[in-house]
Amino acid sequence: MAEVIRGDEVKDLLKANLAEIEKVLNTKTVVGEPTIIGDTTLIPLISVGFTVGAGGGSGTDSKKGGGAGGIGTGGHAGIKPVGMVIIDKSGIRVEGIKGGIASAMEKFAETIPQVVERWRAQKKEEGK
Repeated sequence: MAEVIRGDEVKDLLKANLAEIEKVLNTKTVVGEPTIIGDTTLIPLISVGFTVGAGGGSGTDSKKGGGAGGIGTGGHAGIKPVGMVIIDKSGIRVEGIKGGIASAMEKFAETIPQVVERWRAQKKEEGK
């Protein structure tokens, strides 16, 4: 006899997936940690997107004489930089990032820690 997949099983599975996604999505996800370089503070703005699907079913396989069924969920999440809040001597402004600049900003964001460390080392040397 085929195993019957109940709607509440799919619902419970989907709820569990969404609970995990909710843990990841928060204000720090879309407004990044500030980075201070000299007299300038940079705060990245990030777009977050995700898709989730769930389904289940049961039935019979007439060729094998048995039942088939199951439930499952799947999902995908992605982030990309969309802008930067810049705070400096001239004030506060928001600069948008478009197209190829976005991928360049991704690379830039990966190098920020190295740039900050070099800057700090240089300032330390100058202070000696």
